[in-house]
Amino acid sequence: MNLTIYFLRHGQTPMSREDTFCGSGLDPELTQSGLEMARAFTAAYLSKPWSAIYSSPLQRTTATAQPLCDALAMEMQVRDDLKEIEYGGWEGHTKEAINRQYHDDYMNWLADPAWHPPTGGELAVIIARRGLRVVEEIRQRFTTGDVLVVSHKATIRIMLCSLLGIDVSRFRYRLSCPVGSVSVVEFTAQGPMLHTLADRSHLNESLKSLPGT
Repeated sequence: MNLTIYFLRHGQTPMSREDTFCGSGLDPELTQSGLEMARAFTAAYLSKPWSAIYSSPLQRTTATAQPLCDALAMEMQVRDDLKEIEYGGWEGHTKEAINRQYHDDYMNWLADPAWHPPTGGELAVIIARRGLRVVEEIRQRFTTGDVLVVSHKATIRIMLCSLLGIDVSRFRYRLSCPVGSVSVVEFTAQGPMLHTLADRSHLNESLKSLPGT
């Protein structure tokens, strides 16, 4: 048996519903639908023999992880390195507004976010470095078993790219990560193997069809 990490994106927030930039500089609560997504994940995955539950410290992730922690009486392992990208001056704004106000920065970021950050924000390569610190901590602690990591859209995609040998600059264009989705990576003798990408089969059709990202 190998170590398997389940990367769960948090449930819906008002910002994800409206498709506005929401990084580590903002800390919205889950919507009622987001809470339902968290409970749906817990119901579907409760019987799995979890070794540990890790989460970003932002309340949209801790609230997503909490139902499973409560059901299992398991302590949540909170790690700052799992926080979302820092969007700087773009926080809370739409893509259209950012394109108008920060056009050149936005175009550069779209072309190569690994080395061109949001205005006043964070490079994707920095997120990869901090996210993989948590993965390495988990691998040092557990050689087998199932571990849940609850994080954010950009952070999860960047970690997955790093683990799977995909150019981090392509994270926005190669991997999907909608709210409430889970991606599964097994750490084999040959390296990380992606088993599942952005699965939302634990959500009902109403939750899956909600607008937003």
